[in-house]
Amino acid sequence: MSVLYDRVALIGLGLIAGSMALAMRRAGLAGEIVGTARSAETRAIAAEIGLVDRVTDTAAEAVAGADLVVLAVPVGAMGAVAAEIAPHLAPGATVTDVGSVKRAVIDAVGPHIPEGVHFIPAHPLAGTEHSGPRSGFAELFDNRWCLLVPVDATDRVAVDRLRELWQKMGANVEEMDADHHDLVLAVTSHVPHLIAYTMVGVADGLRRVTDSEVIKYSAAGFRDFTRIAASDPTMWRDVFLTNKDATLDILGRFTEELFALQRAIRTGQGEMLFDYFTHTRAIRRGIIEAGQDTDAPDFGRVRKQQ
Repeated sequence: MSVLYDRVALIGLGLIAGSMALAMRRAGLAGEIVGTARSAETRAIAAEIGLVDRVTDTAAEAVAGADLVVLAVPVGAMGAVAAEIAPHLAPGATVTDVGSVKRAVIDAVGPHIPEGVHFIPAHPLAGTEHSGPRSGFAELFDNRWCLLVPVDATDRVAVDRLRELWQKMGANVEEMDADHHDLVLAVTSHVPHLIAYTMVGVADGLRRVTDSEVIKYSAAGFRDFTRIAASDPTMWRDVFLTNKDATLDILGRFTEELFALQRAIRTGQGEMLFDYFTHTRAIRRGIIEAGQDTDAPDFGRVRKQQ
């Protein structure tokens, strides 16, 4: 075990920040972990369960003396938080984030970062549908990917130090350009979530199917849609509004594919449907072979929720 940061400040105490605190504690990576959250209830719960070493009432208090500051708040709130903490950041400190969108975060946070403070946007590709300070667990990042998105002229020593932190928390780490990140995530995360929310909304709107029937007869596909659609609504509202262009681009491509499948079903093109499903099934198998999920019926999530 080796301490990488003497004091880490977590701004926001939900699933990702809580899991970071537990993963850092597991590997002995931080001398002290300080946390804060906008909600007094969240702060009280975090203090009660000992999620961090110290809970403060404000973000300004939390970042005092910290050599790593993690912004774990909704993307839409990051600019305001950055403006609040800017006067209190220690020279040489690193500020990072865990947001699902990167270009908007860079544009919102970057202008507030003082000279001599390192800003390294990041995005751990890990999560569950659960939120709040009780939802975190130390294993969340094990064998998952964390993407670092350094801005121009970022200090390489600071980047390597943050990379080491994520690796020792269990993650695989790669670097990526901000705009490319946002396009990739629109495909792998943002549009799938939008589709899930939409499908659950369609089921809710079918008056011929009662609520009890939707719940009672949910097959695996619909259950997965409802799991995804149970994710934090504030976070996903901000994601779609701040990654608008990439989301609309991929959503347009999805709509074209959907129309092609609709036409194949209407005209009885069985061979086309079979070939399409065979090809897409291979993608699922590739995800499992890459160690990014499991073929267990519960997708390996039961243990994590306990």
